[in-house]
Amino acid sequence: MASCPLLVIYNPVCGDSTAEAFFNEHIFPRLEEAHLQVVQKIATGAAGHAGTIVSEFIEKYEGDVTVILGSGDGTLHEIINALSLELLKGTREKVASSSVRLVLVPCGTANALYCSLFKPDSMHEGPAYKLKSLEAFIGDSNVVPLTLAITTISSPQSTQQSCHKVAISAVVTSTALHASILHDSESLRKEMPGIERFKVAAWNNITRWYSSQVKLLPTPSAGVVEIYDPDQKTFVTRDDDDHGIVDVIGPFAYFLSTVNVDRLEPAFRITPLVSEFVPAEVSLDIVMVRPHRDPTFVTDTTGARQAFAEKATAVLTAAYQDGNHINLKYADDGKITTEGTGPTVVEYIRCGGWEWIPDDIDEKAQLLCSDGAIFSIEKGGKAVCRAAAPADGPRFVVYV
Repeated sequence: MASCPLLVIYNPVCGDSTAEAFFNEHIFPRLEEAHLQVVQKIATGAAGHAGTIVSEFIEKYEGDVTVILGSGDGTLHEIINALSLELLKGTREKVASSSVRLVLVPCGTANALYCSLFKPDSMHEGPAYKLKSLEAFIGDSNVVPLTLAITTISSPQSTQQSCHKVAISAVVTSTALHASILHDSESLRKEMPGIERFKVAAWNNITRWYSSQVKLLPTPSAGVVEIYDPDQKTFVTRDDDDHGIVDVIGPFAYFLSTVNVDRLEPAFRITPLVSEFVPAEVSLDIVMVRPHRDPTFVTDTTGARQAFAEKATAVLTAAYQDGNHINLKYADDGKITTEGTGPTVVEYIRCGGWEWIPDDIDEKAQLLCSDGAIFSIEKGGKAVCRAAAPADGPRFVVYV
């Protein structure tokens, strides 16, 4: 613990803008009490600053470094992308096999990774809860490695100069409703700094469907795509698996994948099986909702979308009920229940990755969210997301 160079970063404007006060009142005094020497302490000043700080810091050292990070998931996203993408360009060879050891201090809006690693007992946890990762570091406790989701956003193959963007997430990669929520909620941040803005954005987009094709990619070792069966209470191989790759036709009301987390807010357990059925290998958990699975669906009309919005709302509501949305089924009359043998409302998938190929005429389907950062897929292009354990770049681990 003490042998690793120690960097302290906090984002003073994330969440409710109380990170600086929390660090001055709790973090720095605790570090002094533990006789831990900080090499550098700094507040971020703009978007992307955190990545630059950590990049410059680790360039000075060949071995592991420890970063105490006071922020939300977005600032961690900046750091992981800055280090990983620069390493992909071949820089910083000396630290290629080193670890960035993260001490998380939750100061953001939702703090999905922290709340997944340290399950909250209530919505209003005190300072001691926010210090759990720090105390694990001081006590030289365990670390857990982070799986990364690497998404390549490519332009159409027909273009003369093929363009690729790479986004790396440690929490969530999404399209459809979740990407629209994150895209629209940013304009609400000033008036609604808390998670309320996500619910407002969700309501504004709840009747929308997203036109896209999807390919589900198998996990590397098992070579299959699995789906959760709520009757058997376990994952089973999809019966439409064709040599490992599964083609899925839209439209989609919801499409989201996570790594490392079972929730995106303290009570919003959107991928609960991450913690209940811990993955045996590097993989993604996907939650998707396709309106055409509704046995009462006839044709795509405004009325049909408005009627299905009630069912999409029921899914999101049940996610706040300890992840119960994965048990929801359709009755013959289209009503949602947890009984019977009807098709599941949610398709809960575990696989190695996915391809999202949006319809050119559906602009909202071209949005992609990577840990809160929003990207746009060019018309005729696609996004390919794969789960990966860092092999060439720095290994990211978190004190728990």
